[in-house]
Amino acid sequence: MTPSPDSPTRSSRLALLLGDPSGIGPEIVARILAEESDPDKTTASFNGVNIIVIGEPWILEWGAQCAGLSLELPQYNSPEDLPPSPPRPVLLTGPSFPQEEHTPGRVSPAAGRYVLQSLDYAADLARAGLIDGITYASLNKQAMHAAGSRHEDELRYFADRLGVSGHVGEVNTLDGLYTSRVSSHIPLRAVYEHISVAEILPAIRLIHHTIRRSGQPAPRLAVAGLNPHAGEGGLFGSEEIDVIRPAVEAAQEEDIAASGPYPPDTVFLRASRGEFDGVVTMYHDQGQIAMKLLGFERGVTIHAGLTTPITTPAHGTAFDIVGKGVASPQALKQALKLCAQMLAPGAFNPPEQRSI
Repeated sequence: MTPSPDSPTRSSRLALLLGDPSGIGPEIVARILAEESDPDKTTASFNGVNIIVIGEPWILEWGAQCAGLSLELPQYNSPEDLPPSPPRPVLLTGPSFPQEEHTPGRVSPAAGRYVLQSLDYAADLARAGLIDGITYASLNKQAMHAAGSRHEDELRYFADRLGVSGHVGEVNTLDGLYTSRVSSHIPLRAVYEHISVAEILPAIRLIHHTIRRSGQPAPRLAVAGLNPHAGEGGLFGSEEIDVIRPAVEAAQEEDIAASGPYPPDTVFLRASRGEFDGVVTMYHDQGQIAMKLLGFERGVTIHAGLTTPITTPAHGTAFDIVGKGVASPQALKQALKLCAQMLAPGAFNPPEQRSI
């Protein structure tokens, strides 16, 4: 939002959501806020971006108790009341959630309903220009569906709420290595239907532009095959020859440094050694298993292709350790840092939408 001539200039605002209240989200948010609220610290770790926590106050307090912490954040009930550039994180009261419906460590339709309301609120603030980016703690898809969501995942939910009709996709990153996928949260038997140039090429473009916006000007991309050994010259399937290679060649014609297709079982070994900056996979587990083995507690998911930068930890709600005070905030902290980096002047622009 462009300030009016009479209003003070504000810094970029990054909304931080508590995630599923039945999971570890409130606890790891509290841990990060305890660090950032320390008067001896600065907001340099988040590039001077203002952190606006959005949530039910008692849920955040419960998370702090789980972590053995005490938090005191300035609290506001309306986004219009927020100061232009608060020096420390502040709390903006979000949708309400009755305490009697709180069931830690369990899938809960009530928690899913609260999550959907929180996503709606944050997306509406973004569309109104009142916040500039969103980072959210982990959600639970089963709870969201039990609460009425009919979207495949949070990415599609945000795309619908933000009015984005072009190609979107999840990009995961860990220690400077990025991966995206042609198909995502669908049954494995349905993957074949998505293996086409019309879907592979946009996935290559998406990770290329996402890595560039994250600070690498000329990313080197590897494209994985679909079949064992990338088809072994057609012995184990012809998709690499008929579809994937043509998509790679089309990307190269757009000056994208893509190559492949490579055998899926070795491409991440090469990428982890620094040969590639990003890997495009054909389906969810092809990349997710590799990335989570490389560093489960540090991985970040970027919702790429949206008009607002949105990030989240790559791990889940971890119901098995809720309330034990042992949840690590590292992935959420990395998600915040990356989103703040994408909010740097000139770093994030809504992606160009085009056909193949």
